[in-house]
Amino acid sequence: MNIIYNLFVNLFGFAVSIASRFNPKAKLWLDGRKDWELKMKSVISAEDRVIWIHCSSLGEFEQGRPVMEKLKSDYPHHKLAVSFFSPSGYEVRKDFNGADYIFYLPLDSIKNAKKLIQTLHPELLILVKYEYWYNLLNELNHAEIPVVVISAVIKEKELFFRSWASWFRKIISGIDQFFVQDKDSENLLNSIGIDHVTVSGDTRFDRVKEIYESHSKLEFVEKFKVNSNLIVAGSTWAEDEVILADYINQDLPEDWKVIFAPHNIDEKQIQNLMGKLNGKSVRYSEMTDEKLVESQFLILDTIGILTQVYAYSTISYVGGGFTKTGVHNTLEPAVFGVPLIFGPNYKSYMEAVHLVDRKAAVRFKDGFDFEEKMNELIQDSEARKERGKSAFDYIQQKPNSTQLIMNYVKKVIK
Repeated sequence: MNIIYNLFVNLFGFAVSIASRFNPKAKLWLDGRKDWELKMKSVISAEDRVIWIHCSSLGEFEQGRPVMEKLKSDYPHHKLAVSFFSPSGYEVRKDFNGADYIFYLPLDSIKNAKKLIQTLHPELLILVKYEYWYNLLNELNHAEIPVVVISAVIKEKELFFRSWASWFRKIISGIDQFFVQDKDSENLLNSIGIDHVTVSGDTRFDRVKEIYESHSKLEFVEKFKVNSNLIVAGSTWAEDEVILADYINQDLPEDWKVIFAPHNIDEKQIQNLMGKLNGKSVRYSEMTDEKLVESQFLILDTIGILTQVYAYSTISYVGGGFTKTGVHNTLEPAVFGVPLIFGPNYKSYMEAVHLVDRKAAVRFKDGFDFEEKMNELIQDSEARKERGKSAFDYIQQKPNSTQLIMNYVKKVIK
């Protein structure tokens, strides 16, 4: 099976190299890995003590960020290296100043795995949520370098639960510690003989608590909102925007305003969104004090500020509920104690399910359902307060996952 795995890895690398000729994301993936060993050697010396965190993409980075920040404060004499598999993570966070070295994870060949461990020589690898690369884990095991997985959610569909995957289960069993989000994940790991498991919850709760505590004023939002109620529609896709625009144009009361933060901020999508709205709109990149006051809609054609904007919302709409991957981050608005509403594809995310179950969030199935449920939210301020309190309490009652992880790290790194 090892031969088949390595053949698959090589075929994947070949496919990406072909795709890079016409696919920008594939080109970033390929270009970012060129001369990776030389780049690493220019930053990491043989004398450095290194802690390594790997994130698949941007979402995993945000999950791992509270741990990264704690590592930097508790181990100031170590270098923190952060790797990504996906360009959507690396390209957004490549300038993150909380790490000493940020890089693309090389293709998981035996040769690359050996070179990577020799060059980076980490004292510990922390995998955020998932991505179990066979050759990498095998070489780390041979080098006796501890591996910890954090914020993991284990599903029965994982490769290592297959009857024919004993070779892969052996590698997974060599991981030193799993910090999982729920009891079901612990039970599944126990079922294949892995008992070094701690149910610690999700570090993303720690992250949003930090956002809540460190939230600062956004003057442009205050000038836009004034005394109005505010819907913040975050990470919206075209399907979300059609439903929102139809409702806004027909039913939104005059004393309500809307801030849109599209998932894709390309010019075509921004123009399409503005063209759907009946009323004055202003883009973040073109705003003035006068335009903010007189406009009913503000479109954030920038990234990185949505989490802070949610703090001003009366109702938070979270986009992605009509995509295959599902609804986007529901914790960021929930921590500010406001009711949430989102589309039908949310059940892959346990926090979204929990928020619905606690009546902190409302899910809808189509435009007609959205109209009915949005009218209820807008018209009943007491219900909004109750839903918002339920959302806030849900976040605050979660354990400090980061501290549980750090207690373990302190046993490994002296």
